[in-house]
Amino acid sequence: MRQALSEIGIKSPTEIQEKSIPTLLEGAVDFVAQAPTGTGKTAAFGLPIIENIDPNSKHVQALILTPTRELGLQIAKQIFKFTKYLPNKVFCEAVYGCAHILNQINALKRPTQIVVATPGRLIDLYNKNAIDFSHLQTVVLDEADEMLNMGFKAEIDHIMELIKTDPHVWLFSATLPAEINELIQRHIGKGAVRVHVDKKNLVNKNIEHRYVECQIDDKLNIIVRFLKSRLGDRGVIFCRTKKGAQKLASQLKAKNIKADAIHGDLLQKDRDKVMRAFVNESIDVLVATDVAARGIDVKDLGFVIHHQLPEKEENYTHRSGRTARAGKEGLSLALITASEVNYVHSLGKKLGIMIKAL
Repeated sequence: MRQALSEIGIKSPTEIQEKSIPTLLEGAVDFVAQAPTGTGKTAAFGLPIIENIDPNSKHVQALILTPTRELGLQIAKQIFKFTKYLPNKVFCEAVYGCAHILNQINALKRPTQIVVATPGRLIDLYNKNAIDFSHLQTVVLDEADEMLNMGFKAEIDHIMELIKTDPHVWLFSATLPAEINELIQRHIGKGAVRVHVDKKNLVNKNIEHRYVECQIDDKLNIIVRFLKSRLGDRGVIFCRTKKGAQKLASQLKAKNIKADAIHGDLLQKDRDKVMRAFVNESIDVLVATDVAARGIDVKDLGFVIHHQLPEKEENYTHRSGRTARAGKEGLSLALITASEVNYVHSLGKKLGIMIKAL
């Protein structure tokens, strides 16, 4: 395991990993962690899950629920990397909607100890007797608040009712609103261990945070000038809405900029096509919504642009964290109106960073 971690550049634990892994290695515990996206949660729950798996058993022993296909695939990819050098192989399968269910049914017929799933598709597979919960020991609810925001509360409740093995439940969430606390009270033991990560320890110190004050109508021209000044550089532009992301991508294409959009209204095959083009560097700029960007992990991105500031503070950290990976430097640039200047300074204070005018 240490060899695998070293190979992917993990040399010391993040705060959430340091607070979670020793407890979760014990296995027999319910757990609630409040920690924003981009803080290293996959290793925080993934490494203990792998350590607690019995590789000699072919049954599903751990279930990880996620809000989106992209995040599910990223988690499964990370678990594959963590298990690369294990003498006794541990197998993980990702299942999600907008993909051929028969292929996933066939995949689950192979020995599979860990399943990463979106809630709707998991229920579909259960109803087709394609997955067996009778040996489950651990259930992880990752990005729990995002799953509820996307309307998965009924599905989560239903899944937990289907599981009869009384597994230990580990919940990871950026925020703990009333709905999450209801979920905790319903499905997690009263003696659950709780940890919290201070927001001020989250932001990558290699990211330079800047803002440009402008009129809304000037944002396109500012972005075009910025991109043309950084030829050869690649990055992500975040928009609040699906319609806005698609419109901006079309406007950038019209300016001869190699860009495309990813958002929830795209068919899965079209989302896959855009992501392949971005990973393969056929396009330089990805325009994305916050939800669609969950799970994006592309190396060597030089910048992130906030076409609009996110509605949630923690999403600023998640967005900015797409750049400055593996010890490299990056820029997080927010385009704001005059009415948002005070909010930007307040956001910087809450996150423990300085967001300066460009």
